[in-house]
Amino acid sequence: MREGGSLGRAALALLLMAAGAGARPRPPAPGNQPRYNVVLVACDSLDGRLTFFPGNQTVDLPSINFMKRHGTVFLNAYTNSPICCPSRAAMWSGLFTHLTESWNNFKGLDPDHVTWMDLMEKHGYRAQKFGKLDFTSGHHSVSNRVEAWTRDVNFLLRQEGRPMVKLTGCRKQFRVMEKDWQTTDKAVNWIKEEAVNFTQPFVLYLGLNLPHPYPSPYAGENFGASTFLTSPYWLEKVNYEAVKIPKWTSLSEMHPVDYYSSYTKNCTGEFTKEEVRNIRAFYYAMCAETDAMLGEIISALQDTGLLGKTVIIFTADHGELAMEHRQFYKMSMYEGSSHVPLLVMGPGVREKQQIPNVVSLVDIYPTMLDIARIPVPQNLSGYSLIPLLHEKAESEASPRELRPSWVLSEFHGCNVNSSVYMLRTGKWKYIAYSDGSSVLPQLFDLTADPDELTNVAIKFPVTVYSLDKTLRSIVNYPKVSSSVQEYNKQQFISWKQSLGQNYSNVIANLRWHQDWLKDRKKYERAIDKWL
Repeated sequence: MREGGSLGRAALALLLMAAGAGARPRPPAPGNQPRYNVVLVACDSLDGRLTFFPGNQTVDLPSINFMKRHGTVFLNAYTNSPICCPSRAAMWSGLFTHLTESWNNFKGLDPDHVTWMDLMEKHGYRAQKFGKLDFTSGHHSVSNRVEAWTRDVNFLLRQEGRPMVKLTGCRKQFRVMEKDWQTTDKAVNWIKEEAVNFTQPFVLYLGLNLPHPYPSPYAGENFGASTFLTSPYWLEKVNYEAVKIPKWTSLSEMHPVDYYSSYTKNCTGEFTKEEVRNIRAFYYAMCAETDAMLGEIISALQDTGLLGKTVIIFTADHGELAMEHRQFYKMSMYEGSSHVPLLVMGPGVREKQQIPNVVSLVDIYPTMLDIARIPVPQNLSGYSLIPLLHEKAESEASPRELRPSWVLSEFHGCNVNSSVYMLRTGKWKYIAYSDGSSVLPQLFDLTADPDELTNVAIKFPVTVYSLDKTLRSIVNYPKVSSSVQEYNKQQFISWKQSLGQNYSNVIANLRWHQDWLKDRKKYERAIDKWL
């Protein structure tokens, strides 16, 4: 670990010089390719738009910038489900959410599901993972799963604490998220003490919690995570003048699903511009701390002479709205929530390349196998990124490598009272809900309206029809929505029965307790009517 615990400007300058001086060897001739090491750093809740202009003007992210100079940044990378566990299930399985049936944070992959890391280890890679995984079933709070199961119940309850900021420490305190720093230390030590001695290639995964908001115990029992916390050290990395105050649609004009999300996230109250700016600035500061941890990994690879033999991938499970569309957290198809960072550098990867193609996290699985020269299964939802990274001509690509011009994201969890499906293609973002008819769809022209403030679905019915037809060819979404509704009801019934006479007390004291306790009987009757 370097003094100061983060990859500073001086260290990055040295790395830049070393890389420019030929730290990475030229790609060997086809047929004689070594199998390169792979490092995947996946953080939690980083808005992908911060990795390119103009979002990159808001905060200093030197490690991400280093990867951009010496590698490739994807300009349109998306999560396949904007919430932790289902998104990670897609990334580790290479399958869309409706195929893994990872409906919420409680339901992910089975523990014995074969991941890309399992296959790489089977084919001779030394494999190691540190930190947050969160792609298997059975995790997260009782509140989280009950809120997801009951989203079709006819009530409206605040499920989160009001978003707020908290400053901690002093100008010299850089290790704010100590748990993530300790995890990063373990990965750095593993690289320097073990990986450096391997005779076979290795694959390393580092999972970070940042820049996910921190828990908010002030909200009482079963509190959520609505605190954006940082130190002056990281806050000074933020360009306050560039922090944009998002425009909000009035509550009365919001899409009904957006209103439900805003209300359950405790965001329908009054917020001053200063509050909103601070929430966003503190979030960006948390992103800066995340970037420093990525820098530690790059630095360790450089110090051990492994940087030129290693493909590094940096991404996140989803983004963070940070008060855009009057919401924080994720669970939305808006850009702040669904657009993820995706940067790749290493042997054979073109430098200073920006790729506009739409890609998504299911592409990680076949990409990992491609790097390891392992045959890619034909049943995956994703496509290898290698042809894009190597700028391979379409005429040279096999049929399997010819990726579609769209990506799919879907959401079935808490804070949203409908299953949601997003198709992103060209300049369009099409969002369908539930059965496709009971809730109005949304259509955004991201070229003309990058802030997604104007739903043009009524204005372009032919486009809506065409995109909906494409969406239905990918997934029978009315049928999936119906399956999720039935799953939610059955899971809730089983949970209720398991509690016996404790049911009334337990359900009253979940994260929504402040609203629930105002009228217990009313909300219990609403659930009984639903059942």
